[in-house]
Amino acid sequence: MKKELHPDNYRPVAFRDMSNGDTFISRSTINTKETVEIDGVEYPLVKLEISSTSHPFYTGKQKLVDTAGRVDKFMNRYQKHIENKKK
Repeated sequence: MKKELHPDNYRPVAFRDMSNGDTFISRSTINTKETVEIDGVEYPLVKLEISSTSHPFYTGKQKLVDTAGRVDKFMNRYQKHIENKKK
């Protein structure tokens, strides 16, 4: 393994999802100017626009695509062409 490839200054950092206010702590080397106190301990704070607690893929609140409706629209639009091809 290469020496000095990974940084040595990993520390606990608080990440806050700004869309829903959820905060979690993870280890990181990111530099921040803000801090937050959680359970009596002060952590550097990183503000996130989106995280797994607010992303539609993880929350299950995705917009479902109506594929059956699309197929019906296609068939209605090209019905005459399909019938002419069968003759």
